[in-house]
This record gives sequence, C-alpha cells and structure tokens, in this order.
Amino acid sequence: VPPDGKMAPINQFGNIWTFPEPSDTSVVSPNADTLYSSAWLDLSKGPMVLSLPDTQGRYYLMPMLDAWTNVFASPGARTTGTGPGDFAVVGPHWKGNLPPGLKEIKAPTEMVWIIGRTETAGPADFPAVNALQKQYKLTPLGFWGKSYIPPDNVPMNPQVDLKTPPVDQVANMGAVDFFEKLASLLKDNPPAAADEPMVEKMKRLGIEAERPFKPDSSIVEALEAGAELGRQKIIEAARQPEDLVNGWKILLGLGQYGTRYLERALIAMVGLGANLSADAVYPMTLVDGQAQPLNGAHRYLLHFEKGQIPPVKGFWSLTMYNERHFFVPNPLKRYAIGDRDKLKKNADGSIDLYIQHENPGAEHESNWLPAPKDNFNLILRLYWPEPAVLDGTWKAPALQRI
Repeated sequence: VPPDGKMAPINQFGNIWTFPEPSDTSVVSPNADTLYSSAWLDLSKGPMVLSLPDTQGRYYLMPMLDAWTNVFASPGARTTGTGPGDFAVVGPHWKGNLPPGLKEIKAPTEMVWIIGRTETAGPADFPAVNALQKQYKLTPLGFWGKSYIPPDNVPMNPQVDLKTPPVDQVANMGAVDFFEKLASLLKDNPPAAADEPMVEKMKRLGIEAERPFKPDSSIVEALEAGAELGRQKIIEAARQPEDLVNGWKILLGLGQYGTRYLERALIAMVGLGANLSADAVYPMTLVDGQAQPLNGAHRYLLHFEKGQIPPVKGFWSLTMYNERHFFVPNPLKRYAIGDRDKLKKNADGSIDLYIQHENPGAEHESNWLPAPKDNFNLILRLYWPEPAVLDGTWKAPALQRI
C-alpha cells in the first residue's frame, strides 16, 4: 500500500492521513474538512464485515456505493450513531445466517465502494483522526471472531493502468470495449428491477449478463456513433445553465438515481462518489450577489444573520478554490473556514466572513478566508444538513462585494 493510502488491495482500506497541499492537483475540489478512508469490496467470495470504533461523538460517515454508483447504505453518525458497530456487507446472491452481533447490510451488487470520511479540525487533529482510521477494519466473514491480518503481498494485475485517471480511461474506451466490459460485469452486478425496460433494450444489442458481447460487424459503426452521441449529451448536460439561488448552485437528490441515467452519468463524470443529500449538501458559487465573477482584486463579505447560520447537525465549512478548483496557498495555510474555527460573532449574534486577498487586519483575521489575486470559486459544505436545507427553506446568502 503506498504511504499516502490512495490505493489498497481489494477488501482493504486505504487511508489518507493528511489534507492535500495546494501543490497536490490529483483531486479536484478537495476538502479540508475530513480525512478519507476508502475501500473497494468484492463480495463474490462471501460477505465482508465492516468494524467501526467508538468515535466519541466525532462526526463520520461510511457511504457505500454499488456498481451503479447508488449509495445503498451510509453507516455513521447520522444513521447508526458514533458508538462501535460491526456490519456484515453481503452480496446479492449470498444466502446464509450471520453470527450474533452482526448487522446485515444487503448490497445490490458484488462490487462495492466505501468512501469513508471522518471530521477533522485541522492539522493538529490529524493524530486523533489517524488513530480512528487505523481502527476501521474489514474482515472476511469466514475469519470473523478469529485472528485476521489482511494480506500485504497481494499480487498486482499488470493489465490495470494505475497512471491514467479513470475518467480518462473510460473516455478512451471504444464502444465495443465498453459494452464488452458492461456485459462481463452484469452477472455479479445486476441492474435494479426498475431498469427492466433498459435491460430489454440492451438485449436487442446483444448485451446480456449470461453471454459475452460479440456484436455483429454490421452494427459496430452504429455503436461507436451512438457512444459518441451519448458522451456529447453528458457534456452538454454539464454545461447547462442552472438556476442559481443568491448566486449559489445547489444540487439535491444525489447519490440515488433510479432511472435518471443522464444525471447518474453526469455525476459519474464530474463528481463520482457523491453523497446522499441527507449526509451532505455542497452549494457552490463563482459569482457575487450582482452575478459578477469572484476575483481577488475585490473584497467580499459573506454575512449570516443570527437565525440564518448554516443549519446542520454535523458541521459546516466554506472552502476557497482557485479557478482550477485547487487550494489557494496563503500565509495562514487556511483553505477553509467554518463552525470548527474560533469565529468572532457580531453583537447581534450574526457572523461576517471576510473573503479577500489581503489580510483584513487583526480585528477580522479570525473570520478571514484568504483568496487568490485572480478568479476564484467557493464551496459551502453542509454535513448532516437540517430539513431546512433539504427542502430549500434555508438559502445561502449572496456574497456582498465591499
């Protein structure tokens, strides 16, 4: 396992131990709120037991995505609390009885991606969070209750490309290769019942779970053309202007897509692994209240009235990104600001955040989010949002240019 924990063998956790530096451009729009613990499960050989420690009230979540990128379970502070727990993740074809003390989580597909996130209050908090990350365990059901050490000599498949980003690998696949891969994965990762009409259409092309995809040469050209049209349709959807609320773009209803295939494909392309809205909502903005692009040549104020401070049961933060969607280097090494910081409140209980390139002075430095000299964008992260966020009653205020 590499030291940074971005990769790990199947059925083992890879842990990210620190926040990324501004120089790290491997992940777009990184967060400075949580440390990641990620694992890919293969349930075809049997269930895996996920063991979680007592986080002593610390917010965390372990969302589980099936092969269709739907979040089908999300153990953590919101759903199962912060005490210890053991969960048996079982595949769609498994039949059997679980030992006492294990809570069953039924996965719709044999392939599962866990994207764990643990609340982290800055670099000083890394050791405490790292200690929790080391307690996130995955154990094959056959070894449950016995001594088990995950193997550290798992052979690498030389055919797996570890250098090219996955989104580029998919974009570079021809239509026949893509559908061959899809057909080979269908048996262990069955579609949902609601997908039946689409499954019937796929059969007409010869895409079926029980047989390899070998298209007739007469339709290969049409398949390639159709795949390219599909890709263009996704790109067009990404470029569609969205309704903004006070300049903020808010996406709700992510993480479970049903038959909304275009939306699912779009999120897979631009934000693979999106959380359920009940776990987190991420309003983002590129403009101020006058619809003008945000730029470090100007100074901005984000004013939260006393009763309009982001309503969350977890926590909230505002993160600064440059125009390439990476952290902005600054003297304070402050990339985000929020309710875990020692924010000064106004006499009436409201909060002002100062968003600008120059330090606003000692009186306001506690509430300063440093900006670059040029264009920037912001993401407001709301973890475990209250119903007012989910039903649109609460709205993020517009940025005021000073």
